[in-house]
Amino acid sequence: MGVQVPPRAPTMSANHPVYTQLLARQSQLGHSVCLGLDPVLSQLPAAYPQTMAGVTRFLERLIDDSLPHVVAYKPNIAFFEALGLDGLRVLEAVVKRIDQQVPVILDAKRGDIGTTATQQARYLIDYFGADATTLHPYMGHDSIEPFLAYRDQYHFVLVLTSNPGAQDIEQQVLANGQRVYEHVLDLCSQWHSVYGNVGCVVGATQPGVAALRQRDPQLVYLMPGVGAQGGGYAQTQQSGKNADGLVVIPVSRALMRGSGDQSFESRLTHVLSQ
Repeated sequence: MGVQVPPRAPTMSANHPVYTQLLARQSQLGHSVCLGLDPVLSQLPAAYPQTMAGVTRFLERLIDDSLPHVVAYKPNIAFFEALGLDGLRVLEAVVKRIDQQVPVILDAKRGDIGTTATQQARYLIDYFGADATTLHPYMGHDSIEPFLAYRDQYHFVLVLTSNPGAQDIEQQVLANGQRVYEHVLDLCSQWHSVYGNVGCVVGATQPGVAALRQRDPQLVYLMPGVGAQGGGYAQTQQSGKNADGLVVIPVSRALMRGSGDQSFESRLTHVLSQ
């Protein structure tokens, strides 16, 4: 079944500002690692008090240490929301602290009826200044179109996630023999051909990523699951990269917390060796 989209001229990924930044950053650094920011007060290093001041100081130090070494940042908004209004103020400060040459993917997994999605997009992009967002597609095109209309931002649609519950919906087989996630990826291809700013969230721990990649060689994958969830960096990078060699691999716990007094560079080196 086709997707209803307005008749707009396509925008090529290669000319998209966020795509260009990601590709340039990956080329400069020689890897595809994006730093996930998932702050939890009880899990702060011992040097930081379990307070809002402590989490602010921790994130400031983490950003300063990591900025020269990562292709992007992926703050998960739920971890900041869990800290209340002060947590959202911390998120606002975090986004402002990150250099403009390093894209911020605000992981919020939005998608709702059009009028609501319009307000969600305004919140994430106009207020927080996100360079990219994450979206769920299960209410259809009109529920994410208000995000896609922000042409200068990139939008990663959930396709095949790394959690066990992916089998409940995403891996179910449709009447035509396709799995749901394959159908969603095909929709992403259609949407990308119109808007030029659509990527996919594909779990690094899921088998068959290489086969999925063949359905569309150009779509950019955001691939969680490396590090604490058990996925390996090298295999994920190889199977997930697109025709330009671009893939974005977010790593949170292994880089935020690591072990002992390891430097950020040491923690990153360990991730890249897996």
